[in-house]
Amino acid sequence: MKVYPFKIPKPLHDSLVYQVDYGDMFYNKLHQHEDIQLSFIVEGEGTLVVGDSIHQFKKNDIIVIGSNLPHVFKSQVNKGKKSHMLTLFFDKNSFGNDFFELEELRELNDFFKRAEHGFKITSSKKTMMLLFMQLEKATKLSRFLILLELLKNASVCNYSCLSSFIYEKKYKETEGKRMQDVFDYTMTHFEHDISLETISEIANMTKNAFCKYFKKRTNKTYIRFLNELRIEHASKLLMDKKEASIADVAYECGFKNISNFNRQFRVIKACNPKVFKKYN
Repeated sequence: MKVYPFKIPKPLHDSLVYQVDYGDMFYNKLHQHEDIQLSFIVEGEGTLVVGDSIHQFKKNDIIVIGSNLPHVFKSQVNKGKKSHMLTLFFDKNSFGNDFFELEELRELNDFFKRAEHGFKITSSKKTMMLLFMQLEKATKLSRFLILLELLKNASVCNYSCLSSFIYEKKYKETEGKRMQDVFDYTMTHFEHDISLETISEIANMTKNAFCKYFKKRTNKTYIRFLNELRIEHASKLLMDKKEASIADVAYECGFKNISNFNRQFRVIKACNPKVFKKYN
């Protein structure tokens, strides 16, 4: 199966796809697809890259990823624990080109606007979680009605945006493979030194060409992306390992200089790590 573009397998004549992911990890290759993705994390945690931004995902998160928005779920593998996600895939035109333009459905416009950047739902979660849990035994008609109810809730709930950069077109297959290799290497080795020379070799490009290439496709420099990935991991460690010192966390995340760690943490999280650790 080609990673770019990633085609959601659909049974003949089905406009709405319900998918259950259950295993040691979720699909962990950077990919994009035309369908809008509405997912409920039943179990599991890890790092989520959406567009130009890095986040953590965890149990009970409800996440929306818009059409052709590059993303990857990098599961944290916990021995004995499985990752479990319920997802609905659909396209805005799945039910007819003008279906969502009906006057009766205009109140769902906010959902589609939010989905362009991807978003995580931060309120009304209990109601939506119960709706997701009904999907498995639901008929096709019931799933369609549940989708409308989910969209209604997702249009008015509180939310946090996942990406600040809208992707106007699909990656070509060669571009997708290159970006996948870069993201995969970075997310596997971020605890160690990664020079621009090294990552440029992974991309099979010169350093200068790679820097321009990465900035154009992610709206940020590679070093900024690497620092964000490290700081997100550091944030999780500060919450999970209260006994660990800030210096130990910094070194574990790939920072060799505590001053640089503190500086980058303030830039990305808008507070210093000591304050973050105290209140999280």
